[in-house]
Amino acid sequence: MRFAAVAGRAVLVDGDRALDVQDGSGGRFPADPMAVLGQWEALRDWAVGREIGAAEQSFAVDPARLTAPVPRPRQVFAVALNYPPHAAEAGFTPPSDPLVFTKFPTCIAGPVTTIELPPGKVDWEAELVAVIGAPAHRVPVDRAWQVVAGLTVGQDISERVVQSRGAPAQFGLGKSFPGFGPTGPVLVTADEFADPDDLEITGLLNGEVVQHDRTSSMIFSVPELIARISAIVPLLPGDLIFTGTPAGVGNRRNPPRYLRPGDELVSRIETIGELRQHFSQSTPSTPETQEVRIP
Repeated sequence: MRFAAVAGRAVLVDGDRALDVQDGSGGRFPADPMAVLGQWEALRDWAVGREIGAAEQSFAVDPARLTAPVPRPRQVFAVALNYPPHAAEAGFTPPSDPLVFTKFPTCIAGPVTTIELPPGKVDWEAELVAVIGAPAHRVPVDRAWQVVAGLTVGQDISERVVQSRGAPAQFGLGKSFPGFGPTGPVLVTADEFADPDDLEITGLLNGEVVQHDRTSSMIFSVPELIARISAIVPLLPGDLIFTGTPAGVGNRRNPPRYLRPGDELVSRIETIGELRQHFSQSTPSTPETQEVRIP
């Protein structure tokens, strides 16, 4: 099953056709993707064997109208140094435990966006994102796929100056500027993959391949990440787990390369699809636009 959001409404996708979940179910399911994720098992049962493209209410998918399939997650986790070559390029040995941090949910955006670059050094990180589809606490590895709604593509865009500020550094703020968590274009259930633990992942900057690997290279797989995180934090339907990025990020290139106005960043994972981000110059603040600080 392929699940997406068109103009903020939950849809099921089959090829280039989509079916509005609320309209197609006669109101059994709501239009809000977050509410639908709270009824994920029932939605899957309803969708089994349904001819999405042949349904009378189906319509052509316009990629420009696709929005984040999970627009308002309550929790967004991310994992650092989860591919050995990326750990090596960063000057670290592969970790023995997942290095988990958080992105703030307001950074989540859709698959095709224009991002205003803040001051600093903005970098790219193509990632596989796991979406939770059921309440999950202390889930063992062998049951972890049962609580996954599906997989999608993500970008953990990072402003490196803010990210590395302080001792110890605090990642969350530098990775949570507006638009710094694009996701999509669809959420794909695990049964749609030949092997959901082994997917080709590619990042391109202005048409040049800058990142390329397979998710089977991850130190901690999706099931293990879910088991490790849920051992401590209860996971909720719609929560996102950014699973880490392959080697090839900008700040480890020689010389370093950061995102600039006019750049196009494409993030692609086989069977799921691709994200496409463009970047614009930030607008300098003026006394009229500066935030008023209240003592």
